[in-house]
Amino acid sequence: MIDAQYRVMNQIDIRSAMQMTRDAGWNQTTVDWQRLLDVSPSGCFAAIVDGDVIGTVTTITYEGKLSWIGMLLVDARFRGEGIGTRLLERAIAHLEGRGVPCLKLDATPAGKPLYQRLGFSCEYEIERWSLKRPTVLGAPHPECPNIDKVLAFDRTAFGADRSKLLVSLSQAAPHLTLTVCRKSEIEGYAFGRRGSLADHLGPWIASSKKVAATLLDEFLRRSQRELVFTDCVVSRPLARSLVKSRGFTFQRQLTRMYRGRNLRADQSHRVFAILGPEFG
Repeated sequence: MIDAQYRVMNQIDIRSAMQMTRDAGWNQTTVDWQRLLDVSPSGCFAAIVDGDVIGTVTTITYEGKLSWIGMLLVDARFRGEGIGTRLLERAIAHLEGRGVPCLKLDATPAGKPLYQRLGFSCEYEIERWSLKRPTVLGAPHPECPNIDKVLAFDRTAFGADRSKLLVSLSQAAPHLTLTVCRKSEIEGYAFGRRGSLADHLGPWIASSKKVAATLLDEFLRRSQRELVFTDCVVSRPLARSLVKSRGFTFQRQLTRMYRGRNLRADQSHRVFAILGPEFG
């Protein structure tokens, strides 16, 4: 068995974390890793062997009522040694030690049995869809809308306040922050971020198919990337039909899972796509 040490992540670890991200074919960037450390400086952990980072896990706590576990990565050379399990156990102990009543994550089919053994239950299914297209010519970048109302709306849609994270996303890609309003009332909104492989649409929240379609089409117009990802909620079949009609293809399945008292379940009837497996 590998004798690994476990400690809180720091900025120096981002370089190694990004190498594992690239090796796994994931879409996160250095900015995403920095964002996670900024939001949760004491809640992200690394596994160390001979001074090198060989595994990671991150946590974010929203309002002290809901926490998110993500970025569970282990260097391919060290898989099968229980390192991922110990990282996950450390994240759970950290969060439950702070009294957080509900922990959530998005599980791959391969990871789902591990999470079930550690007391996680299934909430709903998610599908990643991808669009590959010719590079889009540059579109004008309108100013980012005032998102105060969006943040209030999102607190209800998600089930907890994640304003700090959404503001960070909007500041990084203001042209990918979208709203649809009627008589100054929010009917839908979407955020986007530039990943290492693709632009990512999410969260994508709408009160109707028409609003959802408007947000999707405007996102595709403003994004100039050849590749676009979005993680659709399966219980919203309209999301699937909309992305398929725009040329997206199915990529992979995820399961949203929770441990503890899921008293702040998000309003998934409004959620066409989640923010992302690393953020919730």
